Amino acid sequence: MKRDSYQKTKKMVIMAIFIAIIIIQTLVPILGFIPLGIMNATIIHVTVAIGAILLGVKEGAGLGFVFALGSMWKNTFMPNPTSFCFSPFAPAIAGYTGGIRSVIVCFVPRILVGIVAALVFNAIRKTGKIKIALLVSGAMAAVTNTILVMSGIYFLFGQHYASATGREVSQLPYVIVGIIGTQGVAEAIVSAILTLAIAGTLLKISEER
Repeated sequence: MKRDSYQKTKKMVIMAIFIAIIIIQTLVPILGFIPLGIMNATIIHVTVAIGAILLGVKEGAGLGFVFALGSMWKNTFMPNPTSFCFSPFAPAIAGYTGGIRSVIVCFVPRILVGIVAALVFNAIRKTGKIKIALLVSGAMAAVTNTILVMSGIYFLFGQHYASATGREVSQLPYVIVGIIGTQGVAEAIVSAILTLAIAGTLLKISEER
């Protein structure tokens, strides 16, 4: 019984630490959101992935929810021309507002980042290949975020996004694929490496105790 109580307390403390890290990444420029002019790139999905690997699916979803809240806050108070895609409260810089569609784009992909990372890690871990499990789960966290966010923007804000970025609607599929193929691939590689290095170390420390 004491062991179960200890494990629950330990999980809560680790969860609180990861939430604090996500908040810091959200508030401090460059640590979590990297301005790219019309949008922000992010590395917070790495934190979510690592937390999900250490804590589990439910906690990973919770960290993804915090990630989404931070993204909405960022796009509300530090907006760019496409912030309407991520926050219904973002000022209409490009003349558009997001409404409920922006909540979907902002929250669904980020929550799924934690879920996917935990599920992928747990599935591959059963084969005994921990390093591969860490690499793939880290990469999949980034891929999940990028593909679902950009797909959501395309299907829910296609015309408005094209207008806000100064492109024709007919060009949008190529733009989306281009972002996924460049920024998305780069984020996946970085996420895989960081997840292997950080989560791998934390898992070893956890197993030693």
